[in-house]
Amino acid sequence: MKNQRLLLLLAIGIVVSCGTKETASKQISTYPIIKPVLVDTSYTSEYVADIQSVKNIEIRARVSGFIDQIQIDEGEYVKKNQLLFTINNKQYKENVSIAKAALKSSESALKSAKVEYFNTKILCEKNIISKTELEKAEAMFESAKSNVEQSKSELNSALIDLSLTRILAPFDGVVNRIPNKKGSLVNEGSLLTSLSDNKDVYAYFNVSEREYLDFISQKKRVDEVLLRLANNELHSAKGIVESIDGEINKSTGNIAFRAKFPNPKGVLRHGSSGKILLSHTLNNVVLIPQKSTFEIQEKTYVFVVDKNYIVHSKSITPLHRMPNMYVVSPKEISLNTKILFEGIQNVKNGDKIHIVNKLH
Repeated sequence: MKNQRLLLLLAIGIVVSCGTKETASKQISTYPIIKPVLVDTSYTSEYVADIQSVKNIEIRARVSGFIDQIQIDEGEYVKKNQLLFTINNKQYKENVSIAKAALKSSESALKSAKVEYFNTKILCEKNIISKTELEKAEAMFESAKSNVEQSKSELNSALIDLSLTRILAPFDGVVNRIPNKKGSLVNEGSLLTSLSDNKDVYAYFNVSEREYLDFISQKKRVDEVLLRLANNELHSAKGIVESIDGEINKSTGNIAFRAKFPNPKGVLRHGSSGKILLSHTLNNVVLIPQKSTFEIQEKTYVFVVDKNYIVHSKSITPLHRMPNMYVVSPKEISLNTKILFEGIQNVKNGDKIHIVNKLH
């Protein structure tokens, strides 16, 4: 009887033991893993751009008067030195006539003063008159010469004012809004229109300090960029980054870049908007799927699998976030590291797993 009971207990123990081992075996699940590889890749950043004409100026009246003629229309393309506006010049012509008459009068006075001076000089040399009389004649002669110079200056000023009644285009460009119509009274400094040279345009955009340092480290002082227009189409011509501001904005932490774009079809106008597309090249980096990572207190982790198939969490610092991928330095993740590809929500530190290679 005792032997029967002992055999029964041993049998129960064996069954329980086998059941326990079978249960433990079922708890070890199989997960796919990946191994990092070094790659060269690139990504594109977008920046809001403010587009400005290479030349954009305000054209203002430099003399006062009524607008006689407007020879151009809004939106018209004009050539350098083309007549744009004429301001009534009647008063300015009269001023020129007055200045010419004053010059003739002063020149006549100069001739008379010159004759008087030389006659007085001869008489003084013969001791017929005193030196005081000679000094007076010389002073009158010098004063007459000064009056001639002043009259010439006044005539030149009157001629300049007359010429300013004709407003010419300083360069080739497109005429913008014309606020004053024919017959309007304008004063010196009044805005007549503005002119834009849109053959080439500047696109200003801001990048972060970190991106600026990356840009400089890649030695891309001059780099090609693309421009996406407001309708999501790409501009037909590529641009070149020409300049970078000399200081970083303390309030935003950004620095301004300027790219120049050809505008052969005249599609881009001063004040347009768009987005700069700037390509970045990354050499010898590791790409890790975002689905293989998790975050704890704003830090990013992955699960790595050791030689005994035990998982351990490892902190990583992504260099850049790409669609569905993180870019990581190979100094953080060696090429022999096994990384849990899927199922990170089902494991924890110290768990043992079975693995199957997903990628090599």
